[in-house]
Amino acid sequence: MKKLKIFYLKNCPYCRKAMDAVNELKTENPEYDKIETEWIEETVCPDIANSYDYYRVPSIFCGEEKLYECSPGDDYVEIKRQMENALNAAASR
Repeated sequence: MKKLKIFYLKNCPYCRKAMDAVNELKTENPEYDKIETEWIEETVCPDIANSYDYYRVPSIFCGEEKLYECSPGDDYVEIKRQMENALNAAASR
């Protein structure tokens, strides 16, 4: 099982949806609680954020592999689906 790094911005509505989706997924499937997720606010940790290749937030990495980068217009359903895919990917590694 690998750790997920999730880059976000505090006031980003897409990031809020991602956080809500992870909380909902962990409620639906307690196995997801075993997966370590590190939320990195890019303005607080710019050195870490700048060492990863992404443009939009939220962006999710498992190791050095980018699993998801939110696109403008992604709704809650899509964000939740991508968050679940990332959790499943981390669980299988």
